[in-house]
Amino acid sequence: MRNLVTRLLLRAWQSRSVWMWPLIPLSWLYGLILHLRRALYALGWRRVKPLPVCVVVVGNVVAGGAGKTPTVLSVVTHLRAQGWVVGIVSKGYGRDEATTKEVLPHAPVQTVGDEALLLAQRSEVPVFVGPSRQRSLQTLLRAYPQTRIVVCDDGLQDYGLCRDVEICMMHEDGLGNGYLLPAGPLREPWPRQALACAGVQDAHLLIVSAGPTQAGQFATRRSLGPVVRRADGSTCTLSSLQAEPALKAVAGIARPAQFFAMLEGAGLTLAAQEALADHADFQGRTRTSLGAYTLLCTEKDAAKLWAIAPDAWAVPLEQNLDPGFYAALDARIAAAWAGRLSSPDGH
Repeated sequence: MRNLVTRLLLRAWQSRSVWMWPLIPLSWLYGLILHLRRALYALGWRRVKPLPVCVVVVGNVVAGGAGKTPTVLSVVTHLRAQGWVVGIVSKGYGRDEATTKEVLPHAPVQTVGDEALLLAQRSEVPVFVGPSRQRSLQTLLRAYPQTRIVVCDDGLQDYGLCRDVEICMMHEDGLGNGYLLPAGPLREPWPRQALACAGVQDAHLLIVSAGPTQAGQFATRRSLGPVVRRADGSTCTLSSLQAEPALKAVAGIARPAQFFAMLEGAGLTLAAQEALADHADFQGRTRTSLGAYTLLCTEKDAAKLWAIAPDAWAVPLEQNLDPGFYAALDARIAAAWAGRLSSPDGH
């Protein structure tokens, strides 16, 4: 039922349907709450503490998947190649704990969340989760004091978190009908103003779009990785599955239909598809209930699906960013560090 409601909302948010009108007053209330929250920080009634590291926040203003996690991985890979010591913080959505902790590559997915576990397995940098990104970040720095850049998976609307760079991911559908939640898909008003942090220059906003780009925006293209993997570590090429007659794709992500379309675009013939709610945990399911198919899933789903179907193939999702994006990111990080080094307290 939850998955059906999500699909209906995603479709409805692309137009200003009459039946959405009753939700507009709720959108006004939501917008008022956002404005008041932001004003508390702008007026200094709530403090944003500057941090001794450069903070990069990857998020979006449109509800639903926009490729944040693959972008975090791409950004971290680039920063490490430039010689930076990097860490990651995440809320760990879908976890059943409320502690702040480091995510180890073999941690139970229920305790850390599927996205955070994927980041820990793929990034090769420290990953910390917790209900407060600020607390997670501070815990990371105590454990790894040599860290110089922290990348936050999501958090554009976390106004209490000081940041130097904001990366806003835009989905192919753009801004939809332009309304705030729940009448539309917007998490906050657009165009977005970068946050100001006490003692730190305003964060620089980089906009990355999977659809048509406007002036000042950077294009990205999502693609499926060429090699798929099973729970035992065995691999094969995605193209080798084109001859498989009984493929079933399973996805518990925000936009599962997009994953299915990408598989078909890669030349695979899907005999069955199963779209689940985002962060679905597969509880109560068995391998038999999934059918006598060769299973395909996203990397995000793999840690949970492998508990009942270790033979499922996990398909990686890659984010291919405009080279100009990395140049802009490097320039902003260099400027942020120059500002810290020139300030009296070194922040």
